[in-house]
Amino acid sequence: MALIVKKFGGSSVATPVKIFNIVDRVLRERNADDKIVVVVSAMGDTTDDLVALAKQVTSKPYGREMDRLLSTGEQVTIALMAMAFQERGQKAISMTGAQAGINSSDTFGKGRILGVDPNRVFEALDDGNIVVVAGFQGITEDGDMATLGRGGSDTTAVALAGAMKADVCEIFTDVDGVYSTDPRVASGAFKLEEVTYGEMLEMARLGAGVMQPRAVEMGFRYNVPIHVRSTFNNNTGTIIREDYTVETNKRVITGVADDTNTAKVALVGVENKPGTAATVFKALAKNNVDVDMIVQSIRSKDDATTDLIFTVALDDVVLAREVLENLSNSIKIEKINIDEKMAKVSIIGAGMLGQPGVAAQMFDILGQEGINVEIISTSEISISCLVAEERVKDAVRVIHDKLLLDDRG
Repeated sequence: MALIVKKFGGSSVATPVKIFNIVDRVLRERNADDKIVVVVSAMGDTTDDLVALAKQVTSKPYGREMDRLLSTGEQVTIALMAMAFQERGQKAISMTGAQAGINSSDTFGKGRILGVDPNRVFEALDDGNIVVVAGFQGITEDGDMATLGRGGSDTTAVALAGAMKADVCEIFTDVDGVYSTDPRVASGAFKLEEVTYGEMLEMARLGAGVMQPRAVEMGFRYNVPIHVRSTFNNNTGTIIREDYTVETNKRVITGVADDTNTAKVALVGVENKPGTAATVFKALAKNNVDVDMIVQSIRSKDDATTDLIFTVALDDVVLAREVLENLSNSIKIEKINIDEKMAKVSIIGAGMLGQPGVAAQMFDILGQEGINVEIISTSEISISCLVAEERVKDAVRVIHDKLLLDDRG
């Protein structure tokens, strides 16, 4: 007997026919005593359609009412899938995030799972049901729906698997697993058999859309093996776990990621005195605007002003501009420039630890391709460069071809 959590994304449940395909697959693959929890996203482009609908009403589509609207998408899917299981003669029950015990912070649009109480899910499983849970949503302390951000259904699935001590969490997508980079960009991209939580977290954070970063964090916290695999075939995918089980799967660089959901913010002529940067970033943090890739440029030693440059997500540009314009009433900011045509390209790999020269190789490759680097940031296992959006795919391709494929031999 195994307890398995299976997550299916929007493209996998886009139509009633696809929902029945998933139902038939789950029933076909299940062993007699297995207990199954299915976590689903909204059907197809439903979430995008709901966002577009909201934009016809307001220029600021975020907050409590937005989350109330967006959370309806998954509720349609869970009801239809539970009906489909019942149509096949299998007991099933649908649950919203709240009913499944997903407790969330009240940061609307970017809720964080604070805890999971899966007792009602266990009761339904013990009663012979397959339980179908709405991903992407939780319940706040005040009883409001809060959504969990892009890819939040992954986080729901892994958090449930961890709280329930599931044997595995399977993330079904429209690809065969986690690739070294996007195969549509680099023809030599290859599937990774294994990847560590740390590497996958960096890849997800830096733009690899196959997993949400918070989902990987949950897997690491609960030590839940995550199997990323295709909805449309039975092939083994990629296993995300604490460490490699096969030594030959280790390599210096694991993957190349890119993120076009990036805008560069330049605060020109900011007061050059202690505490100014803190004031700026506290104001952004208070409004839940995530900041990345920070650079402060000192014009000259005795200059009274400086330039502060950083990146934010495109989704946060409107809010960030509003916060910064309000802030310019209390601290000196000569000009606020925001460039939405930027992107990040990153290399990730635990093998870079103790391997000097990797950064130099990356910069050399970009230089030879004529790609200008505007900002650089690093972690222990990643190096990221901010480049023009129009050149980011070129950057991914040449870096992958000249670093990963050479490393693979």
